[in-house]
Amino acid sequence: MMTVITRVSLKSGAATEWDEAMRERINAAHGQQGWISGQLLVPAEGSNDRVIVGTWQSQADWKAWHDDPAFKETRQRLEGLQEGPDQMEWFDVVTEGREAGVA
Repeated sequence: MMTVITRVSLKSGAATEWDEAMRERINAAHGQQGWISGQLLVPAEGSNDRVIVGTWQSQADWKAWHDDPAFKETRQRLEGLQEGPDQMEWFDVVTEGREAGVA
């Protein structure tokens, strides 16, 4: 299992539109081969920065998702609202813990 952490900075005034497009992307990932979970995080101080946490069975599954039409549609919308490129980092998941019944 792999987790990818993606950091982005948004253009001023773009947060609401960007967040909605990312919600659509995460919802579209449900049912994709290898998809486990996704989170969109906003810093507590409410800046224009965002962090996306995606967990997949493998990087190959994540890469295959990039060929999906739903992914491609949101990619253009999101990139137009960002200040510069994404910054991504991959991690092997060693252990995971969740409260029972919490999604």
